[in-house]
Amino acid sequence: QVQLVESGGGLVQPGGSLRLSCAASGSIFSINAMGWYRQVPGKQRELVATFTIGGSTKYVDSVKGRFTISGDNAKKAVYLQMNSLKHEDTAVYYCHHKAYGVDYWGKGTLVTVSE
Repeated sequence: QVQLVESGGGLVQPGGSLRLSCAASGSIFSINAMGWYRQVPGKQRELVATFTIGGSTKYVDSVKGRFTISGDNAKKAVYLQMNSLKHEDTAVYYCHHKAYGVDYWGKGTLVTVSE
């Protein structure tokens, strides 16, 4: 039903920036029901950024002030602007959508922050 495809990952130096994109197809509830997660080997997947009701945003503490989630309803796309990247941001980033109790995930895009 819902297909999510992430893009924009890659290798970036510390302090650099990347912009991740998530293109959604199918019948999503709303881009406001979408968010970004990330996962590193041996650790649990964590919620990085998401929308709240009314269009506000929330972030995991470690990325506050550096990451910005945004979306485009017309394009069914969600973005994650990542600035001032740190080594600790290295992870596979996943686009996520929740609809009627069902979780939808993209395949992920790898972000590597390294010298």
